[in-house]
Amino acid sequence: MRRWTMALVILAIGCASDEQPVTEEAADDAPITVVFETNLGEIVVEMDSENAPETVRHFMTHVRSKFYDGVVFHRVEPGFVIQAGGWQPDGQERNTSAYPVANENPTGQTNARGTLSMARTSDPHSGLVDFFINLVDNAGRLDFRDSTTAGFGYVVFGTITSGMDVVDSIARIPTASRGRGRRSYPVEDVIIERVYARDAPVP
Repeated sequence: MRRWTMALVILAIGCASDEQPVTEEAADDAPITVVFETNLGEIVVEMDSENAPETVRHFMTHVRSKFYDGVVFHRVEPGFVIQAGGWQPDGQERNTSAYPVANENPTGQTNARGTLSMARTSDPHSGLVDFFINLVDNAGRLDFRDSTTAGFGYVVFGTITSGMDVVDSIARIPTASRGRGRRSYPVEDVIIERVYARDAPVP
């Protein structure tokens, strides 16, 4: 776990003569917590900076820039995943100037129900802004198997700590085709209104 150490020096002012300055060292091991505020409710995710530090750093760069504020869940596949990241309610793609993040597998993490993973193309190292939430245990389909192009798998970089009821509600929305091969687009917009880090430093 990434450690953030803060040294606080507290000086006694106007105290009795036997009081001495106090030095306190505190280590903050709290993981980064990210809140997704959607129009259907909150989803809270604990980032896995220990096992996927570069993926978390890449993702948090976009969180800090408010890239995800206003995007939609554009892919809903019951019994598999829901996906968001790069599409707006008007159907326009939202672009980033960032470079793709390298695939950090094997991390030892698995694409279990309630985990957050980096989406990508067939290129293992093409993760950019899209992410998905596993609705079921997808270890056999999505986990790292080997270092070949086909076996690299999808990097897990967070776990939902609350809001799976919201995720399951999204998964129940009917879908339809909506251009550019998107065959599982929700017929009702599920908008990520705001994404922000809570109670922890950003890497």
